[in-house]
Amino acid sequence: MLGLWVRANGVNEDISVKTANFIVEVANEFKGDAIVMEHLDLSSRKLGSRCQRLHHWRAKYVQRMVEYKAHRCGIGVRRVCAWNTSKLAFDGTGVVTRDPDNYSMCTFKTCKRYSCDLSASYNIGVRYFLREYEESISVTKWRHITAKVPECAKRITCTLDTLIRVCAELRSL
Repeated sequence: MLGLWVRANGVNEDISVKTANFIVEVANEFKGDAIVMEHLDLSSRKLGSRCQRLHHWRAKYVQRMVEYKAHRCGIGVRRVCAWNTSKLAFDGTGVVTRDPDNYSMCTFKTCKRYSCDLSASYNIGVRYFLREYEESISVTKWRHITAKVPECAKRITCTLDTLIRVCAELRSL
């Protein structure tokens, strides 16, 4: 039994290294300024089956390795709050419904079906860009935008639709 776990650990480490290398290579290829990741609370021990624990073993290791490799390449690493990233639809229609047969697919309230990972990645990117916009403009301009687009005041509820409306307000200023 111990040999099986040693082998699983080795395979998991290999996947982690390849994943971190791929993320940094793609960021270099497209000349990215920053790699944005969710800030996941992985400090406590995960409960559940061994399969679930094996799945979460290396998440912190991958993030740390991406951070080191990105730093060597001159790329920044930013983290955003993970709350509601995959729960909210990127088109602003609200909470998604997960498909019970295929958990990676979800249905929006408009009956459109999308990948949950795609929707979550849009929402992660939106939170990063909204934070950058908020830091780069004056407080009075941001308050004006918040008055027009109230969803941007609370970033954990922001979606791609929110970013599109904020950009429209920025152009109108």
